[in-house]
Amino acid sequence: MTSGLDQVRRGLRARQHGPRSARRELTLALLLGAAGAGLIFLASRQGWAEVRTIPPKPLPASRVTVSGAALVPYAEALVVAGLATLAAVLASRGLLRRITGALLAVLGATLAASAFTVSGAGAISAANSNIGPATAGAGSVMDGSGTVASAVPNVAGAASHVTFNAASWQALVVAGAIAMIGAGLLIAWRADRMAVMSSRYDSPAGAGKRPEPTAAGAAGAADSASIWEALTRGDDPTSAAVRAADR
Repeated sequence: MTSGLDQVRRGLRARQHGPRSARRELTLALLLGAAGAGLIFLASRQGWAEVRTIPPKPLPASRVTVSGAALVPYAEALVVAGLATLAAVLASRGLLRRITGALLAVLGATLAASAFTVSGAGAISAANSNIGPATAGAGSVMDGSGTVASAVPNVAGAASHVTFNAASWQALVVAGAIAMIGAGLLIAWRADRMAVMSSRYDSPAGAGKRPEPTAAGAAGAADSASIWEALTRGDDPTSAAVRAADR
């Protein structure tokens, strides 16, 4: 009798914890992916290189700080795509959710590789392009009028030297990308076990195709209610006498 009661309790406990575990897995995947995207966005806004140009005298030297967003201009677009993919995870299920998770992992891998595509020529080109505040950072030199000298002077005989200080920011990008890859793989692996949106968000056409509840399903619900009532009273729900009394 005790063994039967323990089995019933374990079954009810598993039924309770099932949806809770599915929600936890989905929340973990979404937070992991969002945190990774946030790290990459933060790192890409920092200064990754410094372009110093020394023109012939008496012209002043120029120093321009180039951000990661200017060196890898498509990185921010990939971050936005990753966040959109996370939003799509909430609205998808089954095979479509697996594909969405795989896409998130691919975006993360692409961002990790992009951190190492920077070059001196790219830094000089970005500095010359003068792409707003994302290109010229706080390390740029003032030109004497209170404005930032944010472009490399186009003077014959001027020599430009590039100094990279992006190692720590590249590591942060890789860490964020690994988080996105992990979130994508988790979603692709556990797609069928993760929580999905409530049925009230389904289309009316889909809702009309749902099968009507059967007598067996109604009886199963009644049995579950009887078990809960018996446990509340401290009775053994596996006892035939208790089941007969509940009926």
